[in-house]
Amino acid sequence: MQKTFIAALVASCVSAPVSAQKATTAAKAYSATGKQVQVYTTADNSQLRLAATDKLSFKEVGQPLETQPTVFVDPTHTFQTIVGIGGALTDASAETFAKLPKAQQQEFMQAYFSPTAGIGYTLGRTNINSCDFSTDTYTYVADGDKELKTFSIKHDEKYKMPFIKQATAAAGGKLTMYVSPWSPPAWMKDTKNMLQGGKLLPEFRQSWANYYVKFINAYEKAGIPIWGLTVQNEPMAKQKWESCIFTAEEERDFVKGYLGPTLKKGGLSDKKLIGWDHNRDLMFQRAATLFDDPEASQYFWGLGYHWYETWTGSGMQFDNLRRVHETYPGKNLVFTEGCVENFKFDNIGDWKLGERYGNSLISDFNAGTVAWTDWNILLDETGGPNHVGNFCYAPVIGDTRSGKLIYTNIYYYIGHFSKFVRPGAKRIATASSRDVLQTTAFLNTDGKVAVVVMNQTDKEQPFQLWMKGQAAQTTSRPHSIMTMVVN
Repeated sequence: MQKTFIAALVASCVSAPVSAQKATTAAKAYSATGKQVQVYTTADNSQLRLAATDKLSFKEVGQPLETQPTVFVDPTHTFQTIVGIGGALTDASAETFAKLPKAQQQEFMQAYFSPTAGIGYTLGRTNINSCDFSTDTYTYVADGDKELKTFSIKHDEKYKMPFIKQATAAAGGKLTMYVSPWSPPAWMKDTKNMLQGGKLLPEFRQSWANYYVKFINAYEKAGIPIWGLTVQNEPMAKQKWESCIFTAEEERDFVKGYLGPTLKKGGLSDKKLIGWDHNRDLMFQRAATLFDDPEASQYFWGLGYHWYETWTGSGMQFDNLRRVHETYPGKNLVFTEGCVENFKFDNIGDWKLGERYGNSLISDFNAGTVAWTDWNILLDETGGPNHVGNFCYAPVIGDTRSGKLIYTNIYYYIGHFSKFVRPGAKRIATASSRDVLQTTAFLNTDGKVAVVVMNQTDKEQPFQLWMKGQAAQTTSRPHSIMTMVVN
């Protein structure tokens, strides 16, 4: 593992209410005069991995010329408040972790969750019932138990729950966790099968709503606080793994008639309920159906989305995020899952893996996203385990043959955000005068500004970081990502 880790950003992690919002102007004026910039870089064809590379100083420059490549940052205009950045703690991740030597287990936890020795993850997702990244298909109740009298999370006590608890401890005792179901038990569905889609039978809607409450209560009783939940993972996909179809109208009606009232009755109305949890392509239609109905909308905190709309041949549809955000500014956007599919061990060094993440993170935050969740945080040398052969990449690969951890560049690309953009940070205004420099920026609660700049081209690009008439000169390396911390 690269040891070029950086000094911590000491940021208090506030849990104030978060809402998507129009730009607001900070009451306090901002000046970069006298401030220093610490630059951290990850670059292809180099040993730089989250490495402290440069210290910059500002000087007065005034109006930039068109011939001067510039990244403009204005901390006085703020947007959404960030909840957290992290990944999914699945059965596959937990079971791979259990196979690693103790020293590598400790290294792994520090690498992901320590804000000082690692990249400071603050957000986690896990599955209710089995998903494709489980080694078997399972539920928490006996077949036909409509009253859920046999409900038990014993299955999760072997690997997944201890894994989540260790991650929480490594994160300093707090990890914002949310949960998602891939399928109800087979006997609740019209197909009598947890795999291959199918639908929830009407007579089991209340039992299924009760199931979420049972799960959350059981996890919290076991010492794992749950911050939120999604209604259904990928509700428009008939998958060869655990899946269940909900049209927009079906999700709306299930939430307003069953899940919403059941959470409220169970004392869980403070849990953040997230709709959709599928790709960007259909998200506007889903948002309109869920949020234009006042009875349903009252229960939804926000909308979750994935990045797999690319399976149709489309590019990532960031404009759809913007349409949802500008139409429903009172609802929160959450990136709930993304990974690079079709795992091949020989390709884990491919630089494009991380660049896909950087592009999505920058574009998603600029479109109004408040929280960003990668898929599995750890997989083995096969891209699994996965009980249906749906293997994919993770930022860290645990090679169970050698007991070693392999850090792909995905890990570092995410780290350029998660380490420096802390919970409670606000996105601030930023713009680039060159399309080769993708950028986003944030103001943390401790007053430090984090500016992320990514270059996906083969050429280096000199530029100036410009803030209120003050500028600092630097250079973006080819195929690199940099975080500039202004203090």
